[in-house]
Amino acid sequence: MTETYPINVWVNEERFEKLQKAGLADMTKEMLAGLKVLAVPNTAKQRDEVLNLFPMAKFDSATTKSIELLPKEVKDQIFDMVVKKKSLNIMDEFIKSVKKK
Repeated sequence: MTETYPINVWVNEERFEKLQKAGLADMTKEMLAGLKVLAVPNTAKQRDEVLNLFPMAKFDSATTKSIELLPKEVKDQIFDMVVKKKSLNIMDEFIKSVKKK
């Protein structure tokens, strides 16, 4: 099994409703005190591309193995693409869309 490196997007009630409508609500994970998170997976190549595209982002190699510190608007774009595509496997398309800008 290939290791993945998630981007964790916090899910509030509004986002949870959107995920329910898209049939993706069961893909959230419950974290702290009932707060939910959507873990959008990245391959090692996608992780490296995201870190190059967004230099402020960091990879937590010590604990969570996740991509952290992405700006809110970037996470909003990722969330919207997940809902639109009804899939968590959107990172190739997301990266292409950022490179076009």
